[in-house]
Amino acid sequence: MRGRTLSAGIALAVFAGMTVTLATQPATASPSTTTTAVTRPIAAATAALAAPDISITNVQAHLTQFNAIATSNGGNRRAGSTGYTASLNYVKTRLQSAGYTVSEQYCSSCRYPSNNLIAEWPGGPADQVVMFGAHLDGVSAGPGINDNATGSSTLLENALVLAAQNPTVTKRVRFAWWTDEEQGLNGSRFYVNSLSATQRGYIKGYYNFDMVGSTNGGYFINRVSSTTAAPLKAYWDSLGLQPEENVEGQGRSDDYYFQQAGIPTSGYAAGASARKTSAQAAKWGGTANSAYDPCYHRSCDTTANVSATVLNRAADGVAYALWQLAVGGGTPTCTGGQVVGNGGFESGSTPWTASSGVITNASGQPARTGSYKAWLNGYGSTRTESLSQSVTLPAGCSTYTLSFWLHIDTAETTSSTAYDRLTVQAGSTTLATYSNLNAATGYVQRSLNVAAFAGQTVTLRFTGTEDSSLQTTFVIDDVTLQAS
Repeated sequence: MRGRTLSAGIALAVFAGMTVTLATQPATASPSTTTTAVTRPIAAATAALAAPDISITNVQAHLTQFNAIATSNGGNRRAGSTGYTASLNYVKTRLQSAGYTVSEQYCSSCRYPSNNLIAEWPGGPADQVVMFGAHLDGVSAGPGINDNATGSSTLLENALVLAAQNPTVTKRVRFAWWTDEEQGLNGSRFYVNSLSATQRGYIKGYYNFDMVGSTNGGYFINRVSSTTAAPLKAYWDSLGLQPEENVEGQGRSDDYYFQQAGIPTSGYAAGASARKTSAQAAKWGGTANSAYDPCYHRSCDTTANVSATVLNRAADGVAYALWQLAVGGGTPTCTGGQVVGNGGFESGSTPWTASSGVITNASGQPARTGSYKAWLNGYGSTRTESLSQSVTLPAGCSTYTLSFWLHIDTAETTSSTAYDRLTVQAGSTTLATYSNLNAATGYVQRSLNVAAFAGQTVTLRFTGTEDSSLQTTFVIDDVTLQAS
């Protein structure tokens, strides 16, 4: 967020011609601002709002990348610096790989001349645009993770999920990452000024996300009572958060010049250097009379300076708004089918990543079907082997079942101690653990519910660990993950 306040006189704008379905039967949730990873807050909210759950783990992974970029480039990502350029390239590469039409716009009038990044999803009417933006630059004092890698990462992950879901869209969706915001909103001003009157009229709403993970944060919405803000407010209302107007941020971020040009605007924020009131602490948690972000524009604005809870609620709120505004009704269509590639291991190793020799046609253990299987461990010595594949689960389906056939052979004689283990994970979540105690003659089918990962891209991983004596073999074949 820019450090100085612009002049007053900002009028509230109305999002004309766009209807929004408000959530019914709102649920409540604790307003805690802990920094541990969280899942989607409440099942009732998921059912009522029916939009993709944005993985907080994935958003945090983007934050880690931005932090590493700053560390490798003099400790910051200031506009015009090598850290900024590396940040832009990171976002651009991910978007291009996902299928976006991506362009860079050189801001010649910026204090630090550098590029805006614009990405458009190829669908929907070109004269009906909903736009989501965040500034990509930081200050020279530090890596700029809450300010504003949080907004940038939230939009990046939402863009990637939209591409993975690929729903039929009713509006054109455009994302933007702005340069030189910290020097006076220069990148977004340059962009708005470059648009013709007709092009400005095409943009039916601009949504800005600046500092959405403050550790002592609040839940603030730009022009909270406007029609434009309705989908953002509806999501946070469903969590019982009682959001407030973003008074501190008025005129201080990239929505300003859009609003001045007559484009309806809104957005989320979690607060900067202003102090949390006692009333806000009572309803949201945190510390009264302390800054929302104690590391605002300081060197300590690192990945440690982010509340996962606040960030998760912002990321999911963006997804809800995007689905309401551009997809329709917030309900993605289930594409269904099998999402695991080469589950029988008959087509070589692709797309699996495996320890050497794991995918094999060796005769010592038979495959369940065909000739190949995944054979983990069985050495009788300390060893860890793994098998993994990145999978994308479609949203909107009723069932999500991971199934595989597992044969466990062991020389262990105990009937009570699990010396050797096979762990099955989706992302960082352990789905099941099997051991020498589960040894059996032949293959046994195992089925696990993975509905919690609907709408996400996660790594499916099998990890076998064996202790120093008496072998245990874990043989896997015919892996499927069916969504229906």
